[in-house]
Amino acid sequence: MNILLDTHIALWSIADSKKLSEECANILQDENNEFYVSIASIWEVAVKHRLHPDEISMSEFDYAQFCDLMSFNILPVKLEHIFTLRTLTRQEDAPKHNDPFDRIMIAQAKHEKFSFLTHDKLLPLYNESCILYI
Repeated sequence: MNILLDTHIALWSIADSKKLSEECANILQDENNEFYVSIASIWEVAVKHRLHPDEISMSEFDYAQFCDLMSFNILPVKLEHIFTLRTLTRQEDAPKHNDPFDRIMIAQAKHEKFSFLTHDKLLPLYNESCILYI
């Protein structure tokens, strides 16, 4: 299975964090899975590292290097991914979600027919079958 990792899942994986559930660890250890990190994820780390270095202490350069060491493939953002943004749907009563990085990664996963592995409780409210919430 091809799996696009949400930024926090990739960061937790790199750090071997206790925040990773057993279910997530099993998915990450399954040799049948191919893992991807979006170029948007690297951009997200760059932005959030500068805004909140106490929360994201890793620079985008280090993050990209660690992703490479973990054998995560880098998924570029294509025009088709941007065009797929307009097809995303959310529950009408869903709380507001203001994270453009999440939206582009969901669109990427949807377009590429990947699963999008996340622990963000707001993302399953997008009603997209590609979202794998753990």
